[in-house]
Order: sequence, then C-alpha cells, then structure tokens
Amino acid sequence: MTYCIAVSLNDGLVLTSDSRTNAGIDNVSIYGKMHVFNTNPDRKIILLSAGNLATTQAVIDQVKRDRKENAEVNLDTFTYLSEAAEYLGKISVEKQRRHVDAGQSSFNPTATFILAGQIAHEAHGAYLIYPEGNCITTSRQTPYLQIGENKYGKPVLDRFLKIDTQLNEAGRCCLISMDSTMRSNASVGAPVELLIYHRDTLKLDEYYCFQEDNEYLIQLRRLWHEKLKEVFGGLPQFSKEDSRPLPSNL
Repeated sequence: MTYCIAVSLNDGLVLTSDSRTNAGIDNVSIYGKMHVFNTNPDRKIILLSAGNLATTQAVIDQVKRDRKENAEVNLDTFTYLSEAAEYLGKISVEKQRRHVDAGQSSFNPTATFILAGQIAHEAHGAYLIYPEGNCITTSRQTPYLQIGENKYGKPVLDRFLKIDTQLNEAGRCCLISMDSTMRSNASVGAPVELLIYHRDTLKLDEYYCFQEDNEYLIQLRRLWHEKLKEVFGGLPQFSKEDSRPLPSNL
C-alpha cells in the first residue's frame, strides 16, 4: 500500500508521497511514488502513483518512451493538463488489460495516479486518474486529492486546507497527514517526499526527502502529539447530571 497527496492552491501545488510498497515481518520494499518527467521547458508534469507496482512501472515506461520516440501523442504535445491526464488514463487501462488477457485471474493489476503540474500559461492543477481511466480534479471547496491509504490522513486535510492556504503551511499539513497515516498503518512508510511548486515559475526547485530518522520529521511528530494531548486535556467534560436511564430495548 502507499499514500500520496496532491494539493492545488492559489499559489501553486504541494505534492507528498511515501515510499513503501509492501510491509510484513520480513518483507519491506521501498520504491519512490513521485515521478518527474523530462519535458519541454514550457511545462512541468509530476506523477504520483499507488497500486500495482508492475502496472505503475509499465505506465511510466510507456510515457517516457512515447516522448523519447517523438510519438504523435506524448507529454510535449498537450495544451491542457486535462488532456495529459486522459492520455495517461488510456495507457493505464491498456497495461492493466494485458495482465487480464494473459489469464492472470488472481492477479490485481489496478493502479491509481495523480497527475499534477502546469503547461505553459494555463493554470496549474492536479487530476486523480482512476484504474478505469477516468479522472477528476480538485475544487475550491476540496483543494486536495488522495490516493492509496487515505482514510487516516484525511481529517487534518479537511480541517486546515483552504484554497488560499500558504504553500509552506500546506506542506506542514501534508506531512502531518502522512505521519498520521504512518502511525496507523504499517504499509505506509518513509522516506517521505515533499515537492512544492510555485505558480507560473515552471521550476521544481523546492524538493524535500525525509527519512524516518529525520530530525525535522521527529520534531513535527512530537509537537503534534503533545499539542493534541494538550487540547484533548482541555476539552469540556460531560456531566453525569445529563445522563438518563438506559432504554429498555437495548
């Protein structure tokens, strides 16, 4: 399993991913889930991935090959980011179908992606691409997308992320979301990658990679835990006077 977040705000993008693909007593595999493609200078495109690793790698390899061979349709030919998302969805469906057609009935080839970035002077954005090939994007009300093990880290995103949230603040929020997920699910783990893209710069020059023993990550985890305990301790108590007899039908 894995966990990835893409946040699309007024000022740019915040992308976060873990690096664990399998977890067990003696089987832990680490693969990066954040992929940056080499494209023309007028665009920056990043892909986050979750799901079957074979499908993911096959999709990424095909995307790179299409550009290298100057195929009629490749990442450099699109005018809109939505077109690139549809293109990637078609490739994903094709790669999954090959496994099914090969008769591997017990094998689950599905993969989910988030495509994010900016093309020329079009607005930056992020698209979640489902295994079926269709996709959705963010909104002003919900400026983030998640793939993988998303339930543990969702509450903090819902509480703190707004369309006008500052990028650095959103980055901290995503790291807290990631830490909450790692705490509750052993299939999600470090290294944690964080990429902040500033609107209209067409530069990817703010990238972080946090190992499990990273001092900042440890400090963030400790302070978040301590402040939560502090707030919990200050919550109002319910009164015994408000109690009532147990209903007879229970």
